[in-house]
Amino acid sequence: MLATDGVEQVELDRPWQTLEEAGAEPELVSFGTGTITAYEHIEKGERRTVDVDLGSADPDDYAALVLPGGVINGDFVRADADAVAFVKAFFDAGKPVAAICHAPWVLIEAGVVRGRRMTSWPSLRTDLTNAGATWVDEEVVVDGALVTSRKPDDLDAFGAAIVDVFATSPDEETVDA
Repeated sequence: MLATDGVEQVELDRPWQTLEEAGAEPELVSFGTGTITAYEHIEKGERRTVDVDLGSADPDDYAALVLPGGVINGDFVRADADAVAFVKAFFDAGKPVAAICHAPWVLIEAGVVRGRRMTSWPSLRTDLTNAGATWVDEEVVVDGALVTSRKPDDLDAFGAAIVDVFATSPDEETVDA
């Protein structure tokens, strides 16, 4: 999971728990070591420990990627060239990627949304459409190995889709996300 300060706490925690329950071993990749501060909407939430610094993270070491949302998180991640390159590497390798809420901003920046059917937080509709995606207002959308979802209310469907898509990944090892 790639996130930084401002990540929507529930959009980090719930998929993490879902992946663990499915037998995966998630790791938190971020811009530095130590911790990041999650948010509950616009209020500071809990801190989360970073497992791997982005500068040391190798996309080849992971079978899949989850991009949790949050306005601040999505904006900071899309503005970081190394983070965008990290995300694009998953698409280049054909690995599964899941993004919720404001996280599709990163996918736009990585240039991987053209021709895809996707959803997101509603305010990203124009951004995704302008980048060549077909935006739909559905709780979860699966387009090949890409899973997108709108908001925290959709986390049950998002989690189920992640487990399904990640489990059908060509990588036979335990999926790290």
